[in-house]
Amino acid sequence: MEKIIKIKEEIECTTKAAFNFFIKNELLESWLTEKANVEPIPGGKYELYWEPENKENNSTIGCKITGIEKDRFISFNWKGPVQFKSFMNSADPLTHVIVFFSPYKKTANSTTIHLFHTGWRKGVEWEEARNYFDKAWTNAFKALREKIKDLP
Repeated sequence: MEKIIKIKEEIECTTKAAFNFFIKNELLESWLTEKANVEPIPGGKYELYWEPENKENNSTIGCKITGIEKDRFISFNWKGPVQFKSFMNSADPLTHVIVFFSPYKKTANSTTIHLFHTGWRKGVEWEEARNYFDKAWTNAFKALREKIKDLP
């Protein structure tokens, strides 16, 4: 059975605002990455760079949006950092991230985000990569909650 990373977060903003944090370059750069090059259309780029001066490493260069519905969901393929590059970034298919946004009944401006990161293979190195991303996504959502909390 595949080990899927599953994260559920309730955040204090509209679904539109939450969705924008995943598709707008300047917003992605405020919580997830140093530099973003996202084209929010099916087949568009979903390239994030944690070291913009070294785009071939620690990036999702070449990744594409596989599905998108405004304010509801986005899916894209995903690559790993340099320590997992040898197996993760040449896998066919790459790992895949799906993010769903839905209103949360707590308040008018609350959104539930469900993130699923799939495509993990068997083996020690893949398990290390999956554990790495389980922690990385958890930390990323902490940064997103902090960013949203600081909005006017």
